[in-house]
Amino acid sequence: MFLPKYPDSPTPPPSYPHTVADQMPARRPAPQISVSTGAVAAVLVGGVVLTSLLAAVAVAAVSVAVAAVVLRSLLRDQHRRR
Repeated sequence: MFLPKYPDSPTPPPSYPHTVADQMPARRPAPQISVSTGAVAAVLVGGVVLTSLLAAVAVAAVSVAVAAVVLRSLLRDQHRRR
């Protein structure tokens, strides 16, 4: 049931013509990419700005979390006194 079924007369593998190995393959010229100093400076400035914005968001989130904990403890103390 699970045994493979082989063909009665197997077909020979296809034959491919051999090519001469001495021929050099055709190479496409690579496009010239020039990076200017202004582009590098713009990427660096953009990275610094984005990093500083990320740090500012992190500091703001920490300060909001600390303020929430302080307010929660103040409100809890106020409810305990009553």
